Amino acid sequence: MRDTVFIHTNRKQRLGALVSAYSLKARSATPDAFDVRIIWTDDYPFLKERDGQAYLRDGRKVLWTEDDLQSFPPLRFEPPCLMGYEGRAVVVDPDVFAVGDIVDLLRRDMRGHGVLAKRMPAGGRKPGHWASSVMLLDCARLRHWNAEQDFAKLFTFERDYDRWMWLLLEPPGLVGELEEQWNHFDTLDATTKLIHNTHRRTQPWKTGLPADFTPRGRHIDAHARSFFTRALARLRGEHGGPRGTYKAHPDPAQERFFFGLLREALAAGAFPLSVVEEEITRRHVRPDALALVSAAGATAVSA
Repeated sequence: MRDTVFIHTNRKQRLGALVSAYSLKARSATPDAFDVRIIWTDDYPFLKERDGQAYLRDGRKVLWTEDDLQSFPPLRFEPPCLMGYEGRAVVVDPDVFAVGDIVDLLRRDMRGHGVLAKRMPAGGRKPGHWASSVMLLDCARLRHWNAEQDFAKLFTFERDYDRWMWLLLEPPGLVGELEEQWNHFDTLDATTKLIHNTHRRTQPWKTGLPADFTPRGRHIDAHARSFFTRALARLRGEHGGPRGTYKAHPDPAQERFFFGLLREALAAGAFPLSVVEEEITRRHVRPDALALVSAAGATAVSA
């Protein structure tokens, strides 16, 4: 099977995933050397079936929210199965965009590891861990990965979500270090290979919209209270609830970068203008997105 880059997402991050897919091909000198595939949460009913159920996260019980902005991370562990446990794959979040050539990552020496990921230092309550939001995978080494079965273990409290996501449950030596520029957290500079707009509150395509994500670390009682507060707000016709709104990205260059990519993708016919219009209507994308596309360059864009 040909090397593949997998973008895992839900419908709330549809536009990000489509722009990510475009960027991976557009920024490669050999775009025909690999495939790009988007994995949708809609195609994995085991995620929705757990909506509202308690699971274990950071040693505490919290509620799984299927329509949360970030309901897709369990699908990070699906690509080896989709590859038939053969070949190489890269898996990225839908808010990760190519600046460099992804083929350089797909073809690199993995030094005997089954996974390469960015190493994260210990801090506060967090142990030293790995950022699984971008991973290079040797699929033959990952036959023990089964996203559905491992997800189910969260709800029997056999497995902790954070330790799973942080790759702390993997055998010693399986995970090796990936350079920071392949998962550059909200940093765009001369070294960046993949830029990750990881701070949800400041994702450039959502500025000004009501925040639609569950704050990290919220325990089950607080999460439940927040759920009922938001439900009451919706009944009253209110929006945003207790979580406020998305803010402008602190680096204007990253906003320009995203909308420049979006302009390119539309001009290249990667997806139709109607997709952007639909996502604006659904309040998944900021209402001035098309004005920012126009500002990103003089290329005419038509439906």
